[in-house]
Amino acid sequence: MKEAENNGNEELYEHHRIVVDKGQSPLRIDKFLFNRLLNVSRNRVQLAASAGSILVNEKPVRSSYRIRPGDVISIVLAYPPREIELYADDIPLDIVYEDDDLVVVNKQAGMVVHPAYGHYRNTLVNALLCHFYPELRDQPVLEETVRPGLVHRIDKNTSGLLVVARNETAMTRLALQFYERTIERNYVLLAWGDPENEEGIIRGHIGRSLRNRKVMDVFPDGRHGKHAVTHYKVLERFHYVTLLSCRLETGRTHQIRVHFRHMGHPVFNDAEYGGDRIVKGTTFSKYRQFVENCFAICPRHALHAASLGFHHPATGKAMKFEEPVPGDMQGIIDKWRRYTSS
Repeated sequence: MKEAENNGNEELYEHHRIVVDKGQSPLRIDKFLFNRLLNVSRNRVQLAASAGSILVNEKPVRSSYRIRPGDVISIVLAYPPREIELYADDIPLDIVYEDDDLVVVNKQAGMVVHPAYGHYRNTLVNALLCHFYPELRDQPVLEETVRPGLVHRIDKNTSGLLVVARNETAMTRLALQFYERTIERNYVLLAWGDPENEEGIIRGHIGRSLRNRKVMDVFPDGRHGKHAVTHYKVLERFHYVTLLSCRLETGRTHQIRVHFRHMGHPVFNDAEYGGDRIVKGTTFSKYRQFVENCFAICPRHALHAASLGFHHPATGKAMKFEEPVPGDMQGIIDKWRRYTSS
């Protein structure tokens, strides 16, 4: 029996679960998995084992482990690259930290993370490719031959911190940390309204909307979507809007945005989830003009990936990075602070 699943959309890894058949003869686990898993090389399986990403009966094993009937095998792998052409685009990057194993980037709002339909150039991946291999500038190369190793992503119009692996081992070990939820991710956002509690937890399965497949929705009864948990804390109240911090326990597509919309407090200026209109406040023209001015200053949803913590994939050292909110978000925070204080 075999069960494979993709746990999360922002987290770029796959999880396989295999129960060994009763009639299976003893066999090295790397060979067994190489025969069982599509498009997975034996070397990739061995790297996963050395990273502690292959478990048998909930315990990590080496690639030389010989499987037995009834063994329950779990394996976490970073997704392999696809056979698509990438261009190394010379785009400035705000690199917070870099070594031989990883890069931490402070992504600017408006930049797409990974090439996809309609966005094949000028993405973060294109920029990193040029940073790693400047000699390939403006040349097409296959993603499977040279690629930055993404293990998570943030939305185009979300700013903030991302970690990118520079080799297969680092990618596998970081993917395992995401899967085991030991990665620390904190966001800052400006949301409409005045939440009742100073802090709390939002729970609700997240999946594709049944009415509009381009956006996500919350399914409280759990019959659709995937388990999602967001922890939040109020930082400052402006009556009409509130500044909050969030900690992600899971990493679903649009998780913070859809959870806060479900809570009745959409992210400020979030066009996809109802935050780009006046959700709370008066109908007076001066107030309406004030909100329009805020939208113009920050012409995207007011969400920033402010801190990122993980263990270094090679040394095991605990690492923590923090980035303040960028100028557009700080500008509207200051405006709301002045507006409500006066």
